[in-house]
Amino acid sequence: MLPAPALLFCPADRPERFGKALERADAVILDLEDAVGPDRKTAARGALIDADLDPSRVIVRVNPVGTEAFAADMATLSQTDFRTVMIAKAESAKTLRAIDRRFSIVALCETARGVAAAEKLAAHDQVVGLMWGAEDLVASLGGTSSRKSSGRYRDIARYARARVLLAAGAHAKAAIDAVHLDIADVKGLAREAADAAASGFTATACIHPSQVPVIRRAYRPDEATIAWARSLLAVAEDRPGVFTHEGRMVDEPVLRHARSVMDRAAVTG
Repeated sequence: MLPAPALLFCPADRPERFGKALERADAVILDLEDAVGPDRKTAARGALIDADLDPSRVIVRVNPVGTEAFAADMATLSQTDFRTVMIAKAESAKTLRAIDRRFSIVALCETARGVAAAEKLAAHDQVVGLMWGAEDLVASLGGTSSRKSSGRYRDIARYARARVLLAAGAHAKAAIDAVHLDIADVKGLAREAADAAASGFTATACIHPSQVPVIRRAYRPDEATIAWARSLLAVAEDRPGVFTHEGRMVDEPVLRHARSVMDRAAVTG
């Protein structure tokens, strides 16, 4: 089970930031891919070996399968206690066979091929979650931006987001929403995180510590909703099948909604 709801990216070559990043977020994603230049990757791998962090709250983003950097990344992780890897630019479930069975996988669907393969990636038994990435996806299509001038996603990005969420849900895997790159756009992040929570995402990734509390607030149900869910589940214990509660018909989908509310309240409390 992945930590949630706020996952904070941190460059793997900045070990002085590791501890504070983990203090502020629910989990940290130590990035060996885009955040680290080619001349810094060796140093970053050394920093991972030396890192003293709770492995259950660390995800390591490694370079794409099949690259020399990927092989070096995995050799490094074998010398650590970190056992959850995020595979950059995941595009085929077959390529995941190259990953040692000791590791759990978050497949990052950030290309056209990756999004198209989302369901097969989610079905892989080592995969514990899917994440999607907007900018790399649009770039893989020859586009220039995932967002309109209003700041909202273009239709192609919204489609990819939905497809990855559905693939994850179909296989009972976690779904991680993409980062909001405009750090100053607090309202936009809050809107997207609230939509992610309501839609069924498990977590939202972020790139700056200031985004963590915004995401946590968005994922936490309000007190009235928590009270409704608690009351409904208490009543349901003595009422098998379909029943009426506070003037509303209650069946299993409504109960699942209530359980989800309580689960989110527990995680974000």
